[in-house]
Amino acid sequence: MPQQAVIQLVKRLPEQAPLPADGGLLQMPLAADARTSLRGHRRSACGRDLLLQLPRGAALQPGERLLSQDGALQVLVEAAPEPVMQVRSGDPLALLQAVYHLGNRHVAMELHADRLLLLQDPVLAELLHQRGLAVELLELPFQPEAGAYEGLGHHHHQHGHSHP
Repeated sequence: MPQQAVIQLVKRLPEQAPLPADGGLLQMPLAADARTSLRGHRRSACGRDLLLQLPRGAALQPGERLLSQDGALQVLVEAAPEPVMQVRSGDPLALLQAVYHLGNRHVAMELHADRLLLLQDPVLAELLHQRGLAVELLELPFQPEAGAYEGLGHHHHQHGHSHP
């Protein structure tokens, strides 16, 4: 069986761009941190080899479509399921305080009115349990807030104060 060529993805399509009529739409599930990198090899949901060669810019967003170099294929960006912690509390103030403390640690979070999602971390899980919050380990698509740094995960820095 001949090996298929790498599909180079070179352009972001505007939302109003028409969908391909001939079924030339591939799906590309990516974890949150992989959506921040606009260059490098990826795989489509059906196993096709993809090469991101996109200009610098904001992180890829689920629902965004990319165009192949030859214009023949479009690729739909999707949020892939990944190991997350779902944090809940019957006390809205306790949940808000958790957001404050996690934000001080520059933890990427997906915010909802009744819960938080963040990547699994046993140290943070213990901290949240100690604060009386319910923590459930799940496998879900993760779409964190972009935040001040437009990045994900822990933001390591040095600037004259410490984080407890």
